[in-house]
Amino acid sequence: MSGSGEQYFPLGASVAGRRFAVYGLARSGLATVRALVASGATVSAWDNKPEARDAAAALGAAIVDPQSDGLGGLDGIVMSPGVPINRHPLAAMAREQGVPLISDIELFARARRQLPAHKVVGITGTNGKSTVTALIHHLLVTGGKIAAMGGNIGIPILAQPSLPVGGIHVLELSSYQIDLTHSLDCDVAILTNITPDHLDRYGSFEAYSASKARLFAMQNADARARAERFAIFGADDAEAVQVAAIVSDSDLIGEAMLLTAEAETFGRQADWPSLQGPHNARNAAVAISAALWLGVDPAAIKRGLHSFKGLPHRLEHVTDIDGVTYVNDSKATNAASAAPALAAYPPQGGTPRIHWIVGGLAKDEGIGECAPLLGHVARAYLIGEAAPMLARTMEGKVPLLDSGTMEMAVASAHSHAQPGDVVLLSPAAASFDQFRDFEHRGDVFRQLVLALKGANRT
Repeated sequence: MSGSGEQYFPLGASVAGRRFAVYGLARSGLATVRALVASGATVSAWDNKPEARDAAAALGAAIVDPQSDGLGGLDGIVMSPGVPINRHPLAAMAREQGVPLISDIELFARARRQLPAHKVVGITGTNGKSTVTALIHHLLVTGGKIAAMGGNIGIPILAQPSLPVGGIHVLELSSYQIDLTHSLDCDVAILTNITPDHLDRYGSFEAYSASKARLFAMQNADARARAERFAIFGADDAEAVQVAAIVSDSDLIGEAMLLTAEAETFGRQADWPSLQGPHNARNAAVAISAALWLGVDPAAIKRGLHSFKGLPHRLEHVTDIDGVTYVNDSKATNAASAAPALAAYPPQGGTPRIHWIVGGLAKDEGIGECAPLLGHVARAYLIGEAAPMLARTMEGKVPLLDSGTMEMAVASAHSHAQPGDVVLLSPAAASFDQFRDFEHRGDVFRQLVLALKGANRT
């Protein structure tokens, strides 16, 4: 029994009668337990949190710690991507005993042959993959396609129903998920970019790059199907270009494309409220290429670029009040991630137009990559524990207001901003001095802004 009546992905004959352990019982882990049990597998499960174990038991799993109980008879261990398989003892046990370490994505991949004909788009990369995933899904839906979004974003893939004939699954895939996936033959595979990251897990940038490249190595298929596969690489990223060259030389896919085409043929970027800045121009170009290959009409793509709402807390267009645009970029928890937001709104007629709400719990001294972009800032509103440090760093370079709190910063920015300006929350700092997390910080900003808009209507 599945135990809850919630939706699950039909894994069918690919798992029926087999034995699996699920290790890690967050949302995707519990969705995996539900789908496996409902599809006729025998399931054991473990998590360090008692409440997670209780939830898995209610779905029909036996609660067993595989490290103490042993791995005999298991057909696979579905590991949470967050478990560091490079050093976790369970991963070492599994390798020694020849038990496959897999992901929920791998279970999905194994079940595909028994499903109605469909396509899969897989998106990976160090930065931009969430935006590209959400944008491709939006363009497909705008173009009248049946599409579902999952993987490292949104609803876990095994908590979704299968799609009808012609459906398209759009999956964001972290390198951790790819490490646990072995047979996902994507119709479209995308690498947005690649820069050094997660080196504590991979040991070297070369190993991290190799993990990303496996998404394309899985695009093998047979000779007849190769022409039906498509790969997209961000061509402004030297490392991504190197991955593209390796994949192209391997002849594993039908067509590898280094993306150089301009996206402007689908309208002006200024008309895409949630896709501002050079980095989003690249994200849009990648998504446009995928959508065209998947048969979306160019006119629908143009509409979709304009109507795309973006992801919460990532250059999220909140609203406009009296000609002033309010943008929530609370996800920018360091200077490197705030710099693209400052670059997204250059001066008009030589006049800076950003009213920058910045600060929180600083991760570094100074403003790093944001420093060259201070010419875009009309005024900075300093909040949180970082305010004194930011004042020392930026004094004499831009007008400053020590606002202290988000409420004061939003009110002050609202009073100073003129039509054509942008009030931008891009804190370049962690949130934990005043908020639970960056989502809470962004939600408070959004609520304050919408309250201002409501007040303007009265």
